[in-house]
Amino acid sequence: MTITSQEPATDYAPLTDAERKEFHENGYKHLPGVVSPEIVAELQAEADRLYGENKDTGHIDKTGSLHLLGAVSHSSAFARMLDYSPTFRWVWGLAGWNIYSQHNHLDVNPPYEEDETPRWEWHQDGWRQNSDAEYYAPYYGDVPRPMLSIKVAIVLSDISEPGRGQTLCIPGSHLNNHMYRPTDPAEIAKGPEGAVPWLAKPGDAFIFDRRLWHSRSRNRSDVTRKMLFMSYTYRWVRPVDDMPIDRESAWYAGLTPVQRQLIGEAFGNLKVQNMWGVGEGGWIDDTIPLRAELKERGLLDRNVPWLR
Repeated sequence: MTITSQEPATDYAPLTDAERKEFHENGYKHLPGVVSPEIVAELQAEADRLYGENKDTGHIDKTGSLHLLGAVSHSSAFARMLDYSPTFRWVWGLAGWNIYSQHNHLDVNPPYEEDETPRWEWHQDGWRQNSDAEYYAPYYGDVPRPMLSIKVAIVLSDISEPGRGQTLCIPGSHLNNHMYRPTDPAEIAKGPEGAVPWLAKPGDAFIFDRRLWHSRSRNRSDVTRKMLFMSYTYRWVRPVDDMPIDRESAWYAGLTPVQRQLIGEAFGNLKVQNMWGVGEGGWIDDTIPLRAELKERGLLDRNVPWLR
């Protein structure tokens, strides 16, 4: 299935102070119905295609689940979501213009009925970011770690009823560096206090700070959970996924300059400084596509450090 009428990322409406404040207090934001039904249908078809291909080649786990890394490199439809206006305004509004997607994945999780010993799966994203960038408490107190990356989750199946493998989170927990980890199976199964599920319909999206403590729950329903995740970080952070770029492909030819930045493409001044956002002479590099786009639209803001 191919849809050619996907609306372009032309709406760069800036975040309001109230929106930014709400996000930083809760660590996430639910955006109901922000993806149009036409685009949802295309993304669902792509998810089904990729699941079928990976099932045929044996690249799914024992539960029948697929966790496809570098997902945007497997689908033009996925790549176009990198700067999809209703979600992307939150990304650049919270992280600025010197960014790219270092990590993105498609998750397809069919129902899985086999009983298992409860496992504690609560975590913050980022792996070594959570220890390498740790503020050592005896010296600094419990200072929250830096955000470093922000993630968009696009919902592609009906997970509006509990028990469908939803992501669980604890609002406001992104400011806590540590979380109590129980060892008793009953306590593990119960989960932490204050946890809430992401109940959502196809076309909903979630924006969340990578530090938010969260966990996926078991899918005990008859609905397959399907979600597309796109994580964004600064261009001076190395990629997490292997995502080779074929510059001769139709996939690459269809990308806009901003989308090419968001897949980690090098452009303009190829010196290392460019990854810091610095060009010749030490000045800010206005050839960086997203910065150029925001500057042309008058959306750079000296009062917001990451938008200067």
